[in-house]
Amino acid sequence: MKFSESWLRTLVDTSLSSEELSHLLTMAGLEVEDMTPVAPPFEKIVVAQVLTKDKHPDADRLNLLTVDIGQGEPLSIVCGAQNVAVGMKAPCALVGAKLPGADGAKPFEIKQAKVRGIASFGMMCSDKELGLAAESDGLLELPADAPVGQNIRDYLNLDDHLLTLKLTPNRCDCLSLNGIAREVSALTGTAMKPVAAPAFALEGDRSLAVTVSEAAACPRYAGRVVAGVNAQAVTPAWMVQRLERSGLRSISALVDVTNYVLLELGQPLHAFDLGKLNGSLDVRFARAGEQIRLLNEQTVELQPDMLVVADAQAPVALAGVMGGADSAVDDATTNIFLESAFFAPRVIVGKSRRLGFGSDSSYRFERGVDFAATRVALDRATQLILDICGGRAGVVTEALGELPARHPVTLRVQRVQRVLGVAIDADEIAQMLSRLGMVAERNGEEFSVTPPSYRFDIAIEEDLIEEVARAHGYERIPAATPQATMSMLARTEVQRPLAALREALVLRDYQETINYAFVEAGWERDLCGNERAVVLQNPIASQMSVMRSSLLGGLLAALRTNLARKQPRVRLFEAGGCFAAAGEGYVQHERVAGVCYGLALPEQWGAAARNVDFYDVKGDVEALFAPHVAEFVAEVHPASHPGRSARILLDGQAVGWIGELHPQWQQQYDLPQAVVWFEVEQAALQQSAVPKAAGVSRFPPVRRDLAVVVAENVTVQSLLDSMRNARATSVVEVALFDVYRGNGVEQGKKSLAFRVLLQDTEKTLNEMEIDQSMASLVAVLQEQGAQLRV
Repeated sequence: MKFSESWLRTLVDTSLSSEELSHLLTMAGLEVEDMTPVAPPFEKIVVAQVLTKDKHPDADRLNLLTVDIGQGEPLSIVCGAQNVAVGMKAPCALVGAKLPGADGAKPFEIKQAKVRGIASFGMMCSDKELGLAAESDGLLELPADAPVGQNIRDYLNLDDHLLTLKLTPNRCDCLSLNGIAREVSALTGTAMKPVAAPAFALEGDRSLAVTVSEAAACPRYAGRVVAGVNAQAVTPAWMVQRLERSGLRSISALVDVTNYVLLELGQPLHAFDLGKLNGSLDVRFARAGEQIRLLNEQTVELQPDMLVVADAQAPVALAGVMGGADSAVDDATTNIFLESAFFAPRVIVGKSRRLGFGSDSSYRFERGVDFAATRVALDRATQLILDICGGRAGVVTEALGELPARHPVTLRVQRVQRVLGVAIDADEIAQMLSRLGMVAERNGEEFSVTPPSYRFDIAIEEDLIEEVARAHGYERIPAATPQATMSMLARTEVQRPLAALREALVLRDYQETINYAFVEAGWERDLCGNERAVVLQNPIASQMSVMRSSLLGGLLAALRTNLARKQPRVRLFEAGGCFAAAGEGYVQHERVAGVCYGLALPEQWGAAARNVDFYDVKGDVEALFAPHVAEFVAEVHPASHPGRSARILLDGQAVGWIGELHPQWQQQYDLPQAVVWFEVEQAALQQSAVPKAAGVSRFPPVRRDLAVVVAENVTVQSLLDSMRNARATSVVEVALFDVYRGNGVEQGKKSLAFRVLLQDTEKTLNEMEIDQSMASLVAVLQEQGAQLRV
């Protein structure tokens, strides 16, 4: 929000200096992002009038002027400007004046000098020479009524400052000069000068019928016909100056008035050319196939959730965003329909962003405008149009629905003191609330506060406490060192902290990434097979339109970023939340996921170079689960290669996935080599076993090897589980150490060799005991269809 300080002071004339005013606003939560003077410092420059103009006798491009400066005799000045003419008024720098240097040059002083033999006693100035513009085509021509001899700084109000506020989205009430003045008045106690009340007579009963088909989207719509306007009228200089200093260029008198009221009162307005409308107006949602050409000359395809103002034939405005070009006012306009409305923020939000442009109107309607000021702004604009363009004002056509309710909020004095740490009594709080425009009913040490219509951000007690803090002054709240009794939190041994998991992955050469939980809808569809992703109503970007149900998409994006920066070996992990729809609500799952790409080991002389594979990552996952033993069951996942994908089970419960990225997605995401990935529920990885003390056996272990032949479809895990569940006496470890297919093994079968370690803590095992234990294992394997290999 950019505005002129002098304009603000016409509404609230505080005694604060410019710097103090800027500091006050910033400390009240209205951060002044920038404050710059309108013009650089200079002096001894006055309004002058050219009396005579003669050619310089020795220079074709120079003129000899006689200039009236309003004091003493006229001055003789040599001037080279092309637009100089007799009778024109322009700034004149007198001898001794100090002008700002152009393009960063040092300031210079005007001296009496001879130009081609003719004495010159000053200099006629352009706006560039005054530091008001970067470029200039000639002298700065002033209006004919400019008083000769007046200081140019006073005449052009050049001692003004331009303030730019960086408002937070909740302070939509300060998107106008009136709102900012109201805030300054509340903070300083200075009386506010209200905008002049309209004083015009209604002439005629000409009106335009308006229907609001979507009352919930447009609870209030008002408009009036103003007939017989002069669209070619010149906008007053004071209005042009205020608009330009607020960052808006002057277009035409009618448009300038609507922009001026927008800045002054915060209410967007629109003027339709009544002669270009066909029949009555209707506020409705767009229909299939409708288009509109907007004022920015952009033709847009309207969608069913876009609110429009339409006549009997087609939409004439995109409600709350921008008017249509086909019904816009121009120099030939004589009759207008002036619109002032309140559109529900939820209907307007996101529409301009979707269309790829923004507007001052949508910026305000998205955040909420004062629905009680709709008629006030309409009357104010009508008055200005009648004053500048003439015409006859008709009666107001208004459609009124259910406006937003302002529910009372309870504020407790004790709660205020506790939160702020400052002793503010109830009387002082009552005064603050009154200055802020709140209606407060006091009941002892409690207030029932009803927010005004222009405050959309007051809903809970904490909002009111913030208002009290702002009015009291943040600088007056002492900074007290907090004191509290602190103790170490207990940590159970059966659950590992997330930090331990992160450390374990870092020690296995992974690097952590943090990605947005907002992802592309295509990722969810391709990588997760998720057709019911949680869709965001107002995404911050088109490629971040849904909530992730898996961490894989973000990791692949981070992998591509690293590959684009020539990283040949990448191992990444992330710990974060994933989201899914569940009935009427949503659920969040905390997960840990990782991706591996490139060489299994860093390039070195001690090991041959090879790419990472499924079993490398499987080993990493098993290390994360230790001391628990996870089970890996072959199963297809949308993101994985059909033959290189497995579901991870813990105690028979599915807790994650591991696999090699499907070749289709590898090609689609421009990955030259295969990617191996995993994703596991964080809670499963955090499970830990309480250590149990056991004596170390003084007796040596015994190793026996057991080779069996099984069918190809028999998994090693099933055999290991059977042998471990058999709990054979003295067996302390069973592990696979060889797989063989080939000569001596029947087609369709495989040979598996297991290492069996036996040990007793009380004695040395004899052959009979060893044979009994091995026999029990063999029997278990035979039940699974295994045959001893001889």
